[in-house]
Amino acid sequence: MSCEQDLMSTTCIPPDLVLAYRQTDFHVYGDQPTVLRVDLVNDVLLAIHRSHGASGSAFITAFNPYSRALSEQENVQRQAALAQELQERGVHFVEGCGQHASNQWPGEPSYLVIGLSLEDAQALGQRLEQNAILWSGADAVPKLVLLR
Repeated sequence: MSCEQDLMSTTCIPPDLVLAYRQTDFHVYGDQPTVLRVDLVNDVLLAIHRSHGASGSAFITAFNPYSRALSEQENVQRQAALAQELQERGVHFVEGCGQHASNQWPGEPSYLVIGLSLEDAQALGQRLEQNAILWSGADAVPKLVLLR
């Protein structure tokens, strides 16, 4: 697989997959439900950050490493292990789901992890073998962060 370079980064992720990530709706459930979209400020996310005294958050999943479809059982086990790890870390997280509006890829259960630094979010995403994560700083503008 060849790597391509754009203005923001060099990546080995196919351009059509990066575009699909950018077009995905990242649904956050819980007490303050919202839909995160890449590069669009989200006032509900800003309120979530403020209510937790957090300067950022990450939207992350353990499903389908490197966008390879796994069985439902494997994905559920991976996601449960992620939830256990987040509980052990003592971080606040809210269930969510990343779902592209029009393609056939099934929605992926995810978590909005509040208070996770960009560096910790990247490390976690890489360990979970994800192509990308969504990370938002204090400005509550979700950014697509490519991991490979």
